[in-house]
Amino acid sequence: MKTLLKQANLKATHQREIILSIVSNCKVHPTTEQIFNLVHPLIPTISLATVYKTLEAFVKSGLITKTLTTEGQLRYDPNLNSHGHIYSNNTNEIIDYYDQELDEVIRAFFKRKKVKNFHIKKISLNINGDKIDPEKSISIQ
Repeated sequence: MKTLLKQANLKATHQREIILSIVSNCKVHPTTEQIFNLVHPLIPTISLATVYKTLEAFVKSGLITKTLTTEGQLRYDPNLNSHGHIYSNNTNEIIDYYDQELDEVIRAFFKRKKVKNFHIKKISLNINGDKIDPEKSISIQ
């Protein structure tokens, strides 16, 4: 974690290392409060405001990204690879998906429409819906 923080031009403090480690190892897209609840037992003196400010510093430096749910809830994403999200409204889950073919279709669409004065750096498509069976995982084949 120290190396990642230094590469992002951030001071490698104990708090930052712990927070970055927790976010990086999350299998879900956690909220600030969820991250705080995981950090607080390890650093009992840390405040929710410090966790929030640290996460925002990580976003600004490019270590993580943030995404909003359809309800406007802020979530954090340590996955910096090009990917989209499937958001399940009824279970409040965000699932990553990767599809190079879909990215190529979107790029071709922009090229065909002759979009001027715009260069695509990253494609991130968010799909919103409800799980049919909330007890089962979403699968993409």
